[in-house]
Amino acid sequence: MTPADRYLELLKGCLTRNLFLDEQREEVHLVGKHVLLWKAFMQVEKGRDWRIVKPTPVDATSREEGRDWPQNGETMLGKARLDNIQDCVTSVLEDDVPGDLIEAGVWRGGAAILMRAVLEAHGVRDRSVWVADSFEGLPPPDADRYPQDAGLDYSAVPVLQVGVEQVRANFAKYDLLDDQVKFLPGWFKDTLDTAPIEQLSVIRLDGDLYESTIDSIAALYPKLAIGGYLIVDDYNAPNWDRAAGQAIRDYRDQHGITEPIREIDWTAICWRRER
Repeated sequence: MTPADRYLELLKGCLTRNLFLDEQREEVHLVGKHVLLWKAFMQVEKGRDWRIVKPTPVDATSREEGRDWPQNGETMLGKARLDNIQDCVTSVLEDDVPGDLIEAGVWRGGAAILMRAVLEAHGVRDRSVWVADSFEGLPPPDADRYPQDAGLDYSAVPVLQVGVEQVRANFAKYDLLDDQVKFLPGWFKDTLDTAPIEQLSVIRLDGDLYESTIDSIAALYPKLAIGGYLIVDDYNAPNWDRAAGQAIRDYRDQHGITEPIREIDWTAICWRRER
């Protein structure tokens, strides 16, 4: 492995916290027969922001496959999906495919951080990474217009509501926050069509819902250069495949896209634009 490869492997282990599975903790609230102990702790804790925590077992296989939500990691993606991002970005650099990189739907920013890290590892200074998200979580599903989204209401899930300043801080944590990172806050229908993006070489879509996915691919795919990659999360995931997956299938059918789809893992797919 080259020094760049070793750096990126280490980064992926940090983003997922795979390197620190034994350090995960969860907060303990003493109730029932322990209520007196809890009250005593609260008296001592006053203003100190202390917590009682205990070790939390992590299923290493689930984390490796990207099937859990890391407590403090920057990404939910498993190793196969992170490797795919690295491979796609490396490929367009080696083949001189023009264009910036974008992730639409970033959660805590891990996948976009990896995109920026690949550029850094290769000394690339003339491409940007666009970070597009509501930074408010998922929108409530509009089941009247998009029946595929019925029953997929995650708009009130706190762990999915990651603000833009937190994502900026995560980039800064890895010393990757600079003028090559461009943020696009807002719903995709309001931001992507008018974003000042000229051309793209790698697009990663992680909008979950049919509406978010169809809005993002419709705005971004026309800007994807020949030889560039389109990556889609949740294409095959249970429940989400009828939303995000169906949006992709509908768009391909409507626009005569016939490039072969490659499965990355149990949920994500990609293809390379040929025409």
